[in-house]
Amino acid sequence: MYFAALLARTEDGWEASDTELDNVETLADLADLARESAADDGETVIVFIEQEDAWFGIVRVDGEDDPRVFVSNATAAARSSYGEILTSELLGDDDQDSALDELDLDGTEDGEPEAEADDDTAETDGKILPAGPLGDGRILADLGVSERDLLSLESGDALGEIAEAIGAGEILEAVR
Repeated sequence: MYFAALLARTEDGWEASDTELDNVETLADLADLARESAADDGETVIVFIEQEDAWFGIVRVDGEDDPRVFVSNATAAARSSYGEILTSELLGDDDQDSALDELDLDGTEDGEPEAEADDDTAETDGKILPAGPLGDGRILADLGVSERDLLSLESGDALGEIAEAIGAGEILEAVR
């Protein structure tokens, strides 16, 4: 089961709303949904997505800038429909090898043979994903959640802890 919420930063603080992802098929769809929830152009909107205790994802949209994405567990996320949207975007459809070189996932970027996927990895379009975080670990650094703090969160109530750290804990709980 999924939970998804939008947090829009306004002059008066954060406003939260739960959201349905039924019509979301791409990251661009998700970014458009986030922009529509903003009261003013240029506001920061954060999308929280979680699948029970398996993984959580954060998508940050600042106005018309490209969305920034973080996924807590790439392997678990790649096995779910909404998580697959995020992980495939992080790997880049057009230039996966370049994206993987930047991520330095497992050493296979240098031409070493790829190992068979096991329980700690997932294969997406022939690429092996790690059982761990993927994306922009500094996605919330300017809001008070450092990369180190983000990487140390367990999937259980990570979104609640993040919302609390950015000053939106009560607002998020109201939409849960």
